[in-house]
Amino acid sequence: MSAAGLTRASRAHWGFVAAMVHRLSGLALAIFLPLHFLSLGLAFEREAFDGFIAWSNNPMVKLSEAFLVAALAVHFAGGLRLLAVEFFGLTRAQSIWIASAFAFGVGAGLLFLLRAF
Repeated sequence: MSAAGLTRASRAHWGFVAAMVHRLSGLALAIFLPLHFLSLGLAFEREAFDGFIAWSNNPMVKLSEAFLVAALAVHFAGGLRLLAVEFFGLTRAQSIWIASAFAFGVGAGLLFLLRAF
């Protein structure tokens, strides 16, 4: 079935929402990784790295870091949910897996945010 052929009811299904969040969190992580490697590369230049560390103390940067931690946790938990659903056929328990994945991701992001400030 193509994306254009999806009905409104299938888009509202929790499994579809979980799949989209899993894909979007993966995209956010894929965008973040090159920037992370760039910052690691700055560690070889003392002045540039000191400037980067000073910039990273900005509250908006800390907020975005909390978002990235939550995205990583949601992506990880969504991947575990996907593996469990595919390998164990937990069709009735999918909503519990989905809720657990979201709760895990949001909780990890909030814990990181609390420690960031």
